[in-house]
Amino acid sequence: MDYKNILYSAENGIATITINRPKALNALNTETVSELRDLVGKIAADSEIKVVVITGSGSKSFVAGADIVEMSTKNAVEGRAFGKIGQDTFTEIENMPQPVIAAINGFALGGGCELSCACDIRYASENAKFGQPEVGLGITPGFGGTQRLPRVVGRGYGKELIFTAGMIDAQEAYRIGLVNKVVPQEELMDTVYALAKKIAKNAPIAVQLSKAAINRGINCDVITGIAYEDEVFGLCFATEDQKEGITRRYVENKRVLKEGMGAFVEKRKATFTGK
Repeated sequence: MDYKNILYSAENGIATITINRPKALNALNTETVSELRDLVGKIAADSEIKVVVITGSGSKSFVAGADIVEMSTKNAVEGRAFGKIGQDTFTEIENMPQPVIAAINGFALGGGCELSCACDIRYASENAKFGQPEVGLGITPGFGGTQRLPRVVGRGYGKELIFTAGMIDAQEAYRIGLVNKVVPQEELMDTVYALAKKIAKNAPIAVQLSKAAINRGINCDVITGIAYEDEVFGLCFATEDQKEGITRRYVENKRVLKEGMGAFVEKRKATFTGK
């Protein structure tokens, strides 16, 4: 499938999805959401991809929301169908096996804020703005905002943002826990890629199972969540990554112990090489 409104690249196990409608502030129309869903499905099935980054084209907007021009012509049935495709797409993003990082480089309003909440980690540039303006347009959030936003920031802040149709800046978003970090815009992508590389160097199966355990546990009681954690913990012992990781750490610990005991016997300070 050729994409008209999305750019895609992959390098060293890190995939980058860029919503590319800068003249429309990267607003999400049906075509763009459909392209996004198609691409997300392909990336999810690609074992070479360890981390996914989602951002917006240009310097003004991550995603400024759903396309109001398109929505203005829809009836109730069409509106529900539009909401459903957005919800299904964002749920697929949330459930991708790979960790997904939102690089929020400007406006993240309506569907843009909802898209960011479907990601695992959110980094924002200093010029980023967040909000759920839907009730000011006579509609509700339709791409999962009533469910994910309160889960990210808590019920109080989530309800306040939705009920007031207000907009907050990046520092306020950081204060309430909507984003993990705020950086100057020119540093955003380098900072995000540094994080992606840090994640990608770890055992991918363990990272993916950890994500699955966290996501499932949040939506059930603690006992059920811990039982699922026990299952994925056990699964890790069937992987080559586990054998490699444990063996390497065992060897490293033996080296540290040997050096430490040698230093004690010889009455000198231990010299750890960090190797």
